Amino acid sequence: MVQIHRLFRRLFVDAPVLVRGVGVGDRTRTAVVAAHVRDIAGGLHRHHRGEDLLLWDRLEERSPACALHVGLMRSQHATVADLLVRLDALVPAWEASASAEDREAVAEVLDEIRAALLVHLGAEEERILPTASLVLSQREWDELGEHGRSSTPRGQMLLLLGWILDSVPPAERAEWLRTNLPLPIRVVWAAVGRRQFAAHRARVYGTALARD
Repeated sequence: MVQIHRLFRRLFVDAPVLVRGVGVGDRTRTAVVAAHVRDIAGGLHRHHRGEDLLLWDRLEERSPACALHVGLMRSQHATVADLLVRLDALVPAWEASASAEDREAVAEVLDEIRAALLVHLGAEEERILPTASLVLSQREWDELGEHGRSSTPRGQMLLLLGWILDSVPPAERAEWLRTNLPLPIRVVWAAVGRRQFAAHRARVYGTALARD
């Protein structure tokens, strides 16, 4: 969970910068960044949906003292969901026009999502995860992970893995792979996924926001 939070922090901190870096009238670049924005917004929605379905009720039932914190989480999810709906309505107009006005409208909503998300993720780590680590079984944690995997479009699975690895410090990536992925997936990543993701990342980020 903490690693997924790290991923979303990075993606949504970068997203408004990427949008504002697109040149006015550059429809090719607009399409690339707009598709990326859709992908990360969809990933965030699926992550929150999994928590809504599989986490909050269990915490309230097993740790009634956590109910106030769960209520805050539900409220913050609703705020982010509303922002994602607004984003979804604005991106097509930017794609169609590649205008400065539509670009800024998308970037401003991403600013709002980033701000809301940074608050939410910090609160979840501080107020929810300590209790959840005590009252959820490993099977239930696995169920959350499986929900995320099964709800991710098949064609995006290796790209999602790439983005997760991209948010892991470089020195820790090999160990993360060994610890978190079975051998067949590691083989597919080494044979296909690494190159596929590198090309995708280069297309999305270009020379902007370069990182190790």
